[in-house]
Amino acid sequence: MHLAAESHVDRSIKGPAAFIETNITGTYAMLEAARSYWSDLSLRQKEAFRFLHISTDEVFGELGDDGLFSETSAYNPSSPYSASKAASDHLVMAWHRTYGLPVVLSNCSNTYGPYQFPEKLIPLMITNALLGRDLPIYGMGINVRDWLHVDDHARALYTILTRGVPGARYAVGGRNEKSNLEIVHGICALLDDCAPRDDGLSHAASISFVEDRPGHDYRYAIDPSKIERDLGWTPEETFEAGLKKTVDWYMTNEMWWLPLRLKAYAGERLGIVKKRAAA
Repeated sequence: MHLAAESHVDRSIKGPAAFIETNITGTYAMLEAARSYWSDLSLRQKEAFRFLHISTDEVFGELGDDGLFSETSAYNPSSPYSASKAASDHLVMAWHRTYGLPVVLSNCSNTYGPYQFPEKLIPLMITNALLGRDLPIYGMGINVRDWLHVDDHARALYTILTRGVPGARYAVGGRNEKSNLEIVHGICALLDDCAPRDDGLSHAASISFVEDRPGHDYRYAIDPSKIERDLGWTPEETFEAGLKKTVDWYMTNEMWWLPLRLKAYAGERLGIVKKRAAA
């Protein structure tokens, strides 16, 4: 299972080189290591082997108000991150077609849950609120993503690894489309109950709207019909229950995330493109 990746769009805007090195060159290294290992296996072992490459729905670009991504969607990446993941997808499929390496590929929607690094939207908003900081939302908060709980994602990956057909792609989504603003308001409502502010105001009073991310895709949404139909996987966690579990986890695991906020990522804005001065 090849999950290793640089994965934060904002960081890819600030420093794309690491994304090229890890996501493209790193995937090449993984493919060659897997091909070397697979080539020395017995025929029976070769037939059982799978190389699962975990990718993202971001490789397909953006959707309008309607439509869903599927396994046949055209690639149209918008950011250095999504472009690097698109390149890695193409490498994986090329190693299957050229060398016969039995690969399977998943394109998954936004994953959330415990242990997520606090630069991502949900843990950033939770930890910012617990620290009494502003809750910055890009643009007007209208950008939409499909959200998938990490437990459902993990089950999907195991299902694809053990039952997926070599050379096949599987789109994995939670059927939970939410705007960024909806997500943040949901977090605020949960925290108002379990961690109310000292001043009596709702945590939503800390919401602020900031300059949008460059090239911010409007909407992603996945049609997971193929994995549901062919492999029998379906998401089990509702978004409302999953979000509450996630908020509860960060509430009770400050010893895990607070050192990260103090030493690794303080919540600073990433991915701003500096405008060049006029000549």
